[in-house]
Amino acid sequence: MDEIRYLSILGSTGSVGRQSLDIIGLFPKRFKVIALGAGKNLSLLQAQIKKFQPQLVCVMNKELANRLSLNLPKDKHPKIVYGQDGYEEIATLPKVDMVVSAMVGISGLRPTLAAIEAGKTVILANKESLVAGGALIVGALKREKQILPIDSEHSAIFQLLHNQKRAHLKRIILTASGGPFWNLKKEELSKVTPEMTLEHPNWSMGEKISVDSATLMNKGLEVIEAKWLFDVPLSKIDIAIHPQSIVHSLIELTDGTIMAHLGVPDMHLPIAFALNYPERFPINISPLDLFSQPLTFFPPDFERFPCLHLALEAARIGGTMPAVLSAADEVATEAFLNRKIEFTDIPKLIASVMERHETIASISLETILAVDKWARDEAEKWIRRHMGV
Repeated sequence: MDEIRYLSILGSTGSVGRQSLDIIGLFPKRFKVIALGAGKNLSLLQAQIKKFQPQLVCVMNKELANRLSLNLPKDKHPKIVYGQDGYEEIATLPKVDMVVSAMVGISGLRPTLAAIEAGKTVILANKESLVAGGALIVGALKREKQILPIDSEHSAIFQLLHNQKRAHLKRIILTASGGPFWNLKKEELSKVTPEMTLEHPNWSMGEKISVDSATLMNKGLEVIEAKWLFDVPLSKIDIAIHPQSIVHSLIELTDGTIMAHLGVPDMHLPIAFALNYPERFPINISPLDLFSQPLTFFPPDFERFPCLHLALEAARIGGTMPAVLSAADEVATEAFLNRKIEFTDIPKLIASVMERHETIASISLETILAVDKWARDEAEKWIRRHMGV
C-alpha cells in the first residue's frame, strides 16, 4: 500500500461523493484529495475542506465561490473556482491520478470527458456521461480500464468479466430492485408522492436516482451504460427484477454457465473496489447473511413502468436520442419532486419530447449540449401545457 493516489472528486457533497470520501478517509496513507467539486451545499463542503485539505475547490457559480471564500479560514484557504470551466480544471490537474465523476446530470459530461482526454483514471458514477455521450467518451479513452464503474451493477459485471475471454460472453443480466412500487397495481401509481418515491427499500441514494429507480428509468440508463462500458450489443443485455438487491448482476457464458456477483446493498463496496483497483483492502461492512431471505427474480413489467421501454427505445435509435431521453427525464423528475406533475406523467413527458426529436446520428460535444438544451425547453413547454399556463 505504498502507492499514493491523488484524487479529484466531482460531486463531493452528493451521495456517491460522500461515500467515496468515507472510503478515502479510511486510508489516509493510500489517498490524497487534491480537489473537490461540489454544487450548493456549502456547509458540507466546508467540513470536507477542513478534513481533507484540498488545494482546489469548485462550486456552481461566482456567488457561491464568494460566499465560500468568506467562510473559510484565511490561513488555510484552497484556491476556489466555479462553473464548468472550474469543474474541468479540477478534473485535469496534472498531479491528479484518479477522478471520481459523481456529479448528477449532463453537467458531468464535460469534466468527465476532459478527465479522460487528460489520461486520468475515471471512477464513474455520472450516468449521463455515457448515456448522452457514450461514443465521445469511448472514443477518447487512452487505455483499457481507464474507466472503473461504481454503479453496483456495472461494478459487478466488471468483476465477473475479469479474466474471462470476451468471446465466451453470451449475455449480461442486469439486476434491478424494482424500486419501492414494484408490487403496486398500475392504477395505484398515479397516487404516488415524492415522499414515497424517495423511500427506496434497499439503497440510500440521492433524489434523482431514487426517482429513476422508482420509474425503472435507472435500469434503462444502465443498459445504455453497459453497452458502452463493456462493448456489447443491446441484444446481449437482459434485465431481471431482483427485489432483495443481493445479486448485483450476472453474466452467462457460451457453455451455459451463469456467474453471479453477490453482496450486501451498500455503495461503499463498489466504490472501495474501484478506488483500490486492482487491489482489495478491508473495509468495515456487515457480512452478507445468506439465510436471512430468499432470492427471487422476475421479468420486467414494461406496461406498468414505461420509462424502461423508453430508455431501451432510445438506446436502439442511438445518436442523439439517448441525450434527449436523459434531458427530458431530468426535467420530468424535478417537476415531479416539485409537485408540478404526477408520477405517471414522467413517462408521458419523456415520450412526448422523444417523439418531437429528429435524431442526429453523428454526435459531438456541441451537438449533445445543444440537443440537451432543446429537450429541456421542450420538456418545460410540456409542463406548462400540462399545468394550463
